[in-house]
Amino acid sequence: MTAAHIKENLVNQIDRLPYDLQLRVLDFIASLSPKGVKGESLLRFKGTISANDLRQISKAIDEGCEKADINEW
Repeated sequence: MTAAHIKENLVNQIDRLPYDLQLRVLDFIASLSPKGVKGESLLRFKGTISANDLRQISKAIDEGCEKADINEW
């Protein structure tokens, strides 16, 4: 099955659906699309956080994110 055939089949199937279901299909398709940016585009930020800040961030994560407060709820 070719990509053109798949697209044609999708369009035909979607055309048969009521409007509200077409919107659901559109939302579903959007959820399948990759999100975010490529890692390569983030390389320009490499080294912008100091080593000391990174240590503080790591320490805060270790101290605050791995504990459960059973009385919180």
